[in-house]
Amino acid sequence: MTAASDLKIELGRRYRFAASHRLHSAQLSDAENARIYGKCNNACGHGHNYVVEVSVSGDVDPATGMIANLADLDSFVQREILEPFDHRSLNDEVDAFRAEVPTTENLCIEIYRRLRAFPHAKLERVRVEETSNNSFEYAGEEAVSGSDEAH
Repeated sequence: MTAASDLKIELGRRYRFAASHRLHSAQLSDAENARIYGKCNNACGHGHNYVVEVSVSGDVDPATGMIANLADLDSFVQREILEPFDHRSLNDEVDAFRAEVPTTENLCIEIYRRLRAFPHAKLERVRVEETSNNSFEYAGEEAVSGSDEAH
């Protein structure tokens, strides 16, 4: 049998938050925004119940049998993602989206950026499910997007 310290394991954890956003680019005319974003360009915005999957990896600690304590990961995600995003207007209340369109692609990248500092394991990727049809995944410099359907 392989020693626990020689094993690389990946841990996946799922979180949920609700937030609203408006898809609108200041670089485009009102007509272009309406054409590109459709109903997601509604001036009042719209909301989603997002599901975020976080994958981290690391060595299995021989003393604990774990790569990271779930309580440590949960408190980190709570502080870095859930508190600043849950029941918020992404456009109005999250600084990263004051000048950037809060598409789920950009949200996925921002979540990754905030979580990569997790000190107890290596962040592998973040996956954000916006709807039952749309999900987006980011693993650092290589982004893989999901469905092409409207946000």
